[in-house]
Amino acid sequence: MEIQVARKEFTAKSTIGEMHLDGAFECYTLEDVVRPVKIKGITAIPAGSYEVVVSFSERFQRLLPLLLQVPNFDGVRIHPGNTDRDTEGCILVGRTKERDFIGASKVAFEALFEKIQAALQREKIFIHITEERPT
Repeated sequence: MEIQVARKEFTAKSTIGEMHLDGAFECYTLEDVVRPVKIKGITAIPAGSYEVVVSFSERFQRLLPLLLQVPNFDGVRIHPGNTDRDTEGCILVGRTKERDFIGASKVAFEALFEKIQAALQREKIFIHITEERPT
């Protein structure tokens, strides 16, 4: 499975994007601000491609998707949340979006997680993160 995250909306508080699974729209994403230099807990991960696995999160006390080998970041996960205060470098997912906010996050996450778990039974999963900045 290929997960594509296209970052599209950049504000002083967050980065909003669209997530596609194998080319089909799945949900919106919210991340921290994209910065040229990492500031711990408030910076989006670098654009690029990463393998995704599922492992137990001590913080959330449940299985969650984990991005592997993200430069200068540890424990980057995909999980529910609504604003930049919920992310700390992770990727949040939601069904609706507003400025600096995504909604119906738990519903979006559960649908996505089911697809990720099913795909992992038959193949590796990679996430590709790009930025679509207005010119």
